Amino acid sequence: MKNLWELDLRENKFVGQLPLCLGRLNKLRVLDLSSNQLNGNLPSTFNRLESLEYLSLLDNNFTGLFSFDPLANLTNLKVFKLSSTSDMLQIKTESEPKYQFQLSVVVLRVCSLEKIPSFLEYQKNLRLVDLSNNRLSGNLPTWLLANNPELKVLQLQDNLFTIFQMPATIVHELQFLDFSVNDISGLLPDNIGYALPNLLRMNGSRNGFQGHLPSSMGEMVNITSLDLSYNNFSGKLPRRFVTGCFSLKHLKLSHNNFSGHFLPRETSFTSLEELRVDSNSFTGKIGVGLLSSNTTLSVLDMSNNFLTGDIPSWMSNLSGLTILSISNNFLEGTIPPSLLAIGFLSLIDLSGNLLSGSLPSRVGGEFGIKLFLHDNMLTGPIPDTLLEKVQILDLRYNQLSGSIPQFVNTESIYILLMKGNNLTGSMSRQLCDLRNIRLLDLSDNKLNGFIPSCLYNLSFGPEDTNSYVGTAITKITPFKFYESTFVVEDFVVISSSFQEIEIKFSMKRRYDSYFGATEFNNDVLDYMYGMDLSSNELSGVIPAELGSLSKLRVMNLSCNFLSSSIPSSFSNLKDIESLDLSHNMLQGSIPQQLTNLSSLVVFDVSYNNLSGIIPQGRQFNTFDEKSYLGNPLLCGPPTNRSCDAKKTSDESENGGEEEDDEAPVDMLAFYFSSASTYVTTLIGIFILMCFDCPLRRAWLRIVDASIASVKSMLP
Repeated sequence: MKNLWELDLRENKFVGQLPLCLGRLNKLRVLDLSSNQLNGNLPSTFNRLESLEYLSLLDNNFTGLFSFDPLANLTNLKVFKLSSTSDMLQIKTESEPKYQFQLSVVVLRVCSLEKIPSFLEYQKNLRLVDLSNNRLSGNLPTWLLANNPELKVLQLQDNLFTIFQMPATIVHELQFLDFSVNDISGLLPDNIGYALPNLLRMNGSRNGFQGHLPSSMGEMVNITSLDLSYNNFSGKLPRRFVTGCFSLKHLKLSHNNFSGHFLPRETSFTSLEELRVDSNSFTGKIGVGLLSSNTTLSVLDMSNNFLTGDIPSWMSNLSGLTILSISNNFLEGTIPPSLLAIGFLSLIDLSGNLLSGSLPSRVGGEFGIKLFLHDNMLTGPIPDTLLEKVQILDLRYNQLSGSIPQFVNTESIYILLMKGNNLTGSMSRQLCDLRNIRLLDLSDNKLNGFIPSCLYNLSFGPEDTNSYVGTAITKITPFKFYESTFVVEDFVVISSSFQEIEIKFSMKRRYDSYFGATEFNNDVLDYMYGMDLSSNELSGVIPAELGSLSKLRVMNLSCNFLSSSIPSSFSNLKDIESLDLSHNMLQGSIPQQLTNLSSLVVFDVSYNNLSGIIPQGRQFNTFDEKSYLGNPLLCGPPTNRSCDAKKTSDESENGGEEEDDEAPVDMLAFYFSSASTYVTTLIGIFILMCFDCPLRRAWLRIVDASIASVKSMLP
């Protein structure tokens, strides 16, 4: 195919080295071999590809020393891209010949580079440079800006750079700059806003920057995305910054130490779509500067600061909000009903404040909402209508009262947490209709009555294991940076906004955090199923039907008044990791079938009335004596009580046959019968003493004679 102009073999499973015969295609202009499993090096015959403009070798398995020498004389080459899935690739950077090409796009991603190839120093027409995911260190190569006035994209993330300094005299047209995930410390250059006034996106997150934000950043009037999260910045936001960067759509300043009042009235963020300032030291009331972007703002995270005062009612004017988090501040007062009524809210987190008053009767969220109000001082009953569109409801550790609400919509809710309130009454049978529930926590309340046997209807986990509990917004924007007759080179910008969700749940004798809410479908929270009914006043039997909850990983029924035996059906809880039945009045033996629970890590039946031999084998060999304390009739390891294996004399007389009609003593019944006999005797004596009759006189004579006899015996 001597006349071939374009050869596209990307995203296949080709292996081995590049064939020498490719060098015969001297009219080839585009060669794309990306996303294969090629190895080796560039064939020397590539120096004949005099028409080649575009060469992509991304995502292959190149190893060893890789040289660019076969490309040295390709004067038409404009795009070169290389990356390796192996960490054994070494780029030849020394003794390089003089290259004849002037590249527009160079991508050397994941190439184990420790030094920038010297041929880049002689490039003058670069528009896109990607050196990310290497081992480059030292100074950030700002000389690339000076040498390439047309450079628009510079990606240097995931390296080991330590110093960032801008040339004093430079004013550049750069639009995209990413130097995140490096080891850069010190101050952000004071002149960065003057040097890069045309930036559209800048990412300097996950470094070690300190000090104040340079006021010159207010000169970046075109910037739409700024991420400086996970650094050590401090001080107030410069006035020139909050008034000058009016094009900002995405601002992330999370996990720093910024302070002062948050977004004053003169703020000019009129285009803001996402604002994250969580985990800082902002103080005072929520700033009215938010109103400048009241129609565009969709993501607002101000959690983990020191904000005070009420939640202002004007926040309901932020009609585009989908994610709102103001958790872990010092906010007071009531929850404005209009705030929760915003139509497109998918997540609202007001937890960890000092909020009081009653719960609103309704929430917005046309497509379902995740509602976190735990650790406040909310009072009153839980309105039935509150649950209509809720997917996650976390009301733990408030002062709520009344009964468990009736569920308006049982299909949407999959996490229900009401621990640590003052809920009373029995467990409603309507709980059994929560078909998609994953986590159910009703512990530490005052619920009474029986555990409904219909709870076996709960699936504890959706059928679709690829669903996820997070809230994510993704926006993809392509930019053209090279275009020929055959190929357009796009630089794709992905704007992704997601909210991490943390759910704390008691498991394995500790309170663990489970996280969800990324764009990916493998969050730990997606696979966590648990039921906690502990520390209530539940009584009666443990329904054997609960053994059908095969996906359950945690079951906690401790600190109640349950008085039945342990159901042998619990051996069907194949995924159970933590089973706590302690501090009840359970009787009988521990079913031997429970030794089949291969995932069981925590097993606690302490402080019950259990008897018999403790099962051994598999996981039960790992449980210590603490699991069985307060059961004096249990014997065998790990306790120090031995089990008497001798047969009774009656069994011997019957040929060693056991009597089936014998049953263990019911200690509770024995105590009650003894006490009632004693009380009855006292009442009889008291009644006898109230009447003048021969029996009374005879009883008194006996008492007098007994007293006289005792006195005569005393010295």
